Amino acid sequence: MVQDQIRDKLAYPFEDMGEQSVKNISRPIRVYAWRPEAVMDLSAAMIPPAASISQPAVAPRLSIVVLPFTNLSDDREQQYFADGITDDLTMELSRLPGMFVISCNTAFTYQGKRVDTKRIGREICVRYVLEGSVRRSGNRIRVNVQLIDAATDAHLWGERFDGETADLFALQDEITSRIANALGVELITAETARPAEHPDALDYILRGRAILLKPLTRDTYTEAINWFERALALDPRSAEAQGSLAGVLVGRVLDQMTDTAAADIARAEDLVGQALAASPRSLVARYVKGNILRQMGRYEAAISEYQTVIALNRNHVNALAAISSCKLFTGSIEEAIPLVEQAIRLSPRDPDIAVWCFQIGRLHLLQSCTDEAILWLEKARSASPALPFVHIWLASAYALKDMTEHAATELSEARGLSADDRYTSIARLRALGHGGLPKVRALFEATYFAGLRKAGMPEE
Repeated sequence: MVQDQIRDKLAYPFEDMGEQSVKNISRPIRVYAWRPEAVMDLSAAMIPPAASISQPAVAPRLSIVVLPFTNLSDDREQQYFADGITDDLTMELSRLPGMFVISCNTAFTYQGKRVDTKRIGREICVRYVLEGSVRRSGNRIRVNVQLIDAATDAHLWGERFDGETADLFALQDEITSRIANALGVELITAETARPAEHPDALDYILRGRAILLKPLTRDTYTEAINWFERALALDPRSAEAQGSLAGVLVGRVLDQMTDTAAADIARAEDLVGQALAASPRSLVARYVKGNILRQMGRYEAAISEYQTVIALNRNHVNALAAISSCKLFTGSIEEAIPLVEQAIRLSPRDPDIAVWCFQIGRLHLLQSCTDEAILWLEKARSASPALPFVHIWLASAYALKDMTEHAATELSEARGLSADDRYTSIARLRALGHGGLPKVRALFEATYFAGLRKAGMPEE
């Protein structure tokens, strides 16, 4: 290798540091006793020409560059904040499954230059360009961001984020997290809108994810499963396909939208086991494993899996909300609502917003804050009317407020949407298990079950 021959002729002690350490040095390397005559004898033919480093003919899917954000503030010293947003956002996007993100080192070569999106797309071979600006006025900061299709120069998405400057680092973290979460949705939508002449496993995975961005119903679950099955058929060893399919199988069990719950969980366990064996750091598989454990009532073990997910990607809002659900059943109710509120703050337009609103409503009802419970449960119903558990909790809440007709309507809706007969009696519901700790079971008895009795649900 040319690199080895050059290294041997230098006086700098590479051997003491190790080759990997040299590769990872981010600051300039000081070279001692450089002897140019030592490398003059190396054949020029041994050094590959720059032209041999070629870009792929087609930009990878979900490929993006975050251009340096522009500082529009009068104070030029605020450029550090704009650069921080660029740097952090590049890192956060790289955590998203399947995302190809150009490094900051390359992105910053475009700083201060007139942007030609199509040219950038060709030069560094990306499908998408993210650009933005930062403006500070007093103690307020506004960040504008827009997503551009590099091939067509079309504007795909834009958003504005405002915040206080009391804690700049916290603000920077929140803004980058919110942008990353929003982009995860927008990029999937954009990709699935592209025609695919020769679809592969990733095409099918993205289409399955796109289906799950819609309000959840039995049909959307079935359609998503079909796409993930097709992906798995094309690439049976794909951890992404295995984890995604397992995720929807467990999801429809948790959302009470399947008649084959036991079979769904069994297959999901098998798929997750295969995915983690091949890719132990798979976010999708780790999160789904947590969901399986939660469905089994193993809440502490589930929390551990979700925490692993968050350690790998701090913006994984679904894991935050899932921990909240587990915290309820382990008795740490005071910790539960802030976790869901954080998820909503980081992803206010998330496809799972209905479930998160439900979680907050449920927690309020269990703490006898019935008016607040109704408010959040009605938000959940509006966001996703097909979730049976939202209707049953609304039935209980309405009954506790003596809104008898509303309670009866919601009870009927829950029974019509449910995949089984769980909502036919108090005994049937209690048999399914609602919280292992005595104090949690007591809260269910005093609020949820008391409301259902008033709504007309029989004991047996």
